[in-house]
Amino acid sequence: MLRVGLTGGLASGKSFAAAEFERLGCPLLHADRVSRDLLAEDAGARDETIAAFGAGIVGADGTVDRSALARLVFGDPAKLERLNGIIHPRVFRRIDAFFDAVERRAPSAVAVVEAAIMIETGSYRRYDRVILVACPRELQLRRFVERGSGTRADAEVRLGRQMPLEEKRRFADHVIDSGGSKDETLAQVRRLCGELQAAASQKAGD
Repeated sequence: MLRVGLTGGLASGKSFAAAEFERLGCPLLHADRVSRDLLAEDAGARDETIAAFGAGIVGADGTVDRSALARLVFGDPAKLERLNGIIHPRVFRRIDAFFDAVERRAPSAVAVVEAAIMIETGSYRRYDRVILVACPRELQLRRFVERGSGTRADAEVRLGRQMPLEEKRRFADHVIDSGGSKDETLAQVRRLCGELQAAASQKAGD
């Protein structure tokens, strides 16, 4: 089995590429969704987070208010690191379980984990191959606004918290240029998927 990490940046087309890999038969795990859902699904993570950041992050329904938590930790590196220390080990365990399940089921599969900050956290080292989906920064800003995710100022703030895509390129084994049309991006995904499937089959046969 080939363990593949798929990453990008804000509105870079990462999820679009991930969906095509899945359509082509690659088992896919959205690590960012796992991270998001942990506070609702994992009582230990929820209780530890509330103990670390206080009752002010608890909503009226007793669950963690993710918006309140985000306002508290973003912009404060120490608090963000503390939150990551709670969440990331649990996410990594779920990723490992995903890979184990895929390998038992399909030893020659290309198993893909989509995650926004795998390079920033250093977790890119956990994968056999790392794919970066990249496009010009101005296009990221425009896409963010056009899809109704917020204002250009919101996008600027969020991009300011991410490593620029150009810097991420040096960590990637493969780069998908999503700056063109959707069809052009899909064509790149299909070519790369074929290469990865061949590599996975060869690895399984070793």
